[in-house]
Amino acid sequence: MVIPVVIVLLNRVIRAALEIKHYADDILDHGVRLTATLDCVPMLATTCELSAAARLNVTRYGLALARMLEAKDIMQGRRGRLGAR
Repeated sequence: MVIPVVIVLLNRVIRAALEIKHYADDILDHGVRLTATLDCVPMLATTCELSAAARLNVTRYGLALARMLEAKDIMQGRRGRLGAR
């Protein structure tokens, strides 16, 4: 009478353990795949630095153009594009 109950309980424990093993294997597989996609993350800092430098240079270029256009307008006797200073 006790043996069938033990077998039923053992069957449930083994089934749950196999399901846990399946999930653990799945997590391991996806974890390994994920780490392969993270190899380029350290280059993000370099990308941020380069894009900041590019934004700064574009701003400087725009301001220089505005000053040149203002100087041209002043030489031609017109009010500057950036307004009077």
